[in-house]
Amino acid sequence: MFFFLTKSLLFLSVLATSAPCLVSAAPFQRSPATVETSRTTLSFVTKVNASGHSNIAETDRARVAFMLSGLDSTSNLHSKRTFSSSALNGGVTYTTSIGIGTPPTQYTLLIDTGSSNTWVGAGKKYKPTTSAKGTGLPMSVSYGSGSWSGSAWRDTLTLAPNVTVSNMTIDVDGILGLGPADLTMATLNNSAETSIPTITDVLYSSRVISTEVLGVYFTPASNSTNSSSAQGELSWGAPDTSKMTGPVAYVPVSKTAPSNQSWGIDQSVSYGGVELLKNASGIVDTGTTLVLLEQKAFKAYQNATGATLDPKTGLLSITDASKLQPLSFHIGSDTYTLSANAQLWPRTMNSDIGGVNGKNYLVVASAGPGAGLGLDFVMGYSFLERFYSIYDTTNNRVGFAPTQYTNAITN
Repeated sequence: MFFFLTKSLLFLSVLATSAPCLVSAAPFQRSPATVETSRTTLSFVTKVNASGHSNIAETDRARVAFMLSGLDSTSNLHSKRTFSSSALNGGVTYTTSIGIGTPPTQYTLLIDTGSSNTWVGAGKKYKPTTSAKGTGLPMSVSYGSGSWSGSAWRDTLTLAPNVTVSNMTIDVDGILGLGPADLTMATLNNSAETSIPTITDVLYSSRVISTEVLGVYFTPASNSTNSSSAQGELSWGAPDTSKMTGPVAYVPVSKTAPSNQSWGIDQSVSYGGVELLKNASGIVDTGTTLVLLEQKAFKAYQNATGATLDPKTGLLSITDASKLQPLSFHIGSDTYTLSANAQLWPRTMNSDIGGVNGKNYLVVASAGPGAGLGLDFVMGYSFLERFYSIYDTTNNRVGFAPTQYTNAITN
């Protein structure tokens, strides 16, 4: 099991049907504070969901549809929030263990920058301890395949044996939401315009970290799948420069709706000499497995690679991987490139997604018919495993840096 190097108190929601959701009812104040530690880290494990999720492209597209259904593309306001249940069902998932209660009970949570509520209850049932306080506040979340409702509680979250975080809301055995606080709006039934402090907010307000910054480091799935050892790291307060092989470059969060309501960025995308997207907006999302492009850009990529669509996996496939050209993402003044190898799904994991052993599948897929108009792409795990990513709430920006895996031959 892996722990945060920090402790904190949260709000937690106990659900009446299947799983409660993490919300915070107290208003969050961002003010200077004296901190106890400059950085808090948490390790996590990478796993492939091989059962029932062979078409990972469809799973990722469903996630995009869930996101779009809860975002208003014409303003910064949310409609009734639609929670992305697909974070529980992705082709590749990342899990970590945290403690809730006093003494703490360990719960396994999925890591997701595409949502912001932290919740438990989908697996292990939440049991109030001496540190638990009921609020009586009703909560509910609906999504494409179901919904849940319950009441919010306050309890202590243990990130490490010596650190606790307070005043946050969570659900049990579910998701560790790492997106912006705005994504929590309308999850508290009686206050649609109230957002809930995220775990990063709470670490900051509890004086555990000095800046609201989260760094995420992945190990490629082909190197780590279903191992019990640590395969990635979350770092709060400051990025872990030991995981980088070059400097960090930052860009401001996109101002284009609806991408501006999440960890959105603006970029252009090219494949070889073919321009796929120009001055487009989209999001960076650890809960998505693939790199998703809006339909027109995806078709241009398919035509340029000469790939064919495999109906069983939902992925593109090609015969000769050596002919792949660099896929480049032009973000700010920097270019981040996926090599030919980085564009391939790990061939040792083909059977996990219902594929044929030895076949060349690509990690670029269509974002679906609803994408575009402000959500033109999703930068998922297949990109993020090659670069260190940083989510800076304090300065409203996203950063990337190269790692030892940027140009590695792993697939």
